[in-house]
Amino acid sequence: MRLEAVSGFPQRGSPGLFWLGQAGFWIETGAHRVLIDPYLSDSLAMKYAGAKNDHKRMAAPPILVEDLPRPDLVLVTHAHTDHMDPGTLAPLAARFPDLAFVVPAARASVARERIGEGANLVPVDAGEVFEPLPGLELTVFPAAHEALERDEAGRHVFLGYGIASGRLRIYHSGDSIPFEGLDAALAAFAPDIALLPVNGRDARRLAAGIPGNFHLDEAVALARHTPYLVPHHFGMFAFNTLDPQKIDAAARVTPRPAIVKPALGKTLRIVPGHEGARHGSEGIPHG
Repeated sequence: MRLEAVSGFPQRGSPGLFWLGQAGFWIETGAHRVLIDPYLSDSLAMKYAGAKNDHKRMAAPPILVEDLPRPDLVLVTHAHTDHMDPGTLAPLAARFPDLAFVVPAARASVARERIGEGANLVPVDAGEVFEPLPGLELTVFPAAHEALERDEAGRHVFLGYGIASGRLRIYHSGDSIPFEGLDAALAAFAPDIALLPVNGRDARRLAAGIPGNFHLDEAVALARHTPYLVPHHFGMFAFNTLDPQKIDAAARVTPRPAIVKPALGKTLRIVPGHEGARHGSEGIPHG
């Protein structure tokens, strides 16, 4: 397979990834439409208006929530507002009352408050493997947003998801840093594409209450046995991002995984039948 950048929203039935900004993606598997961690509102800018880290967007959303078609399933990795956003998820639940939202069981009560009392919630925990829709298998991974946190019942607060549909396998780590066992778990799942945050972490941000994620080199190392790495969690908030030119530079010198930088407003079309070619940061083959 290869990834090919094309303009616009993905067509139904045509496999591809559409980046919504931050950690959000619309995933077309060819048979299913999966939405994960969409942040399409200004909930955080309103919450932090006038604060030092005001959470103003660096770019407008590539699509409005009211213009989203109906997904088959929504996945939420954790309860931070740029992942579990009431300004995005509640309108979706209102438009599509039967739509299922897969959420961390450890934060189900928060999900109920933000998405809606009548929302169709599917609480899950790390270690579960199940089929939410015919032909779609979901593997639930733990994640460590600075730490492997659990609630009082021992359930993981932060999650990642492995999505398997037909021959396509995609891993979205959620917000995470490296932790013991993750490398082996990812190798066992064997994704074709890893969607990993690359905004990094440091003591300054942590002291300000901003937990961190993989550094770019850590994401590359984790995905070293994966054909494609699609980095994300950059370009949203100026105080918590990564210079995209660093992604471009890494893409030029990394043979595996091929690093494909997403762009707002473009679909990374998944084209079958081509394995192992080196790709540039926008999904265009070198040479």
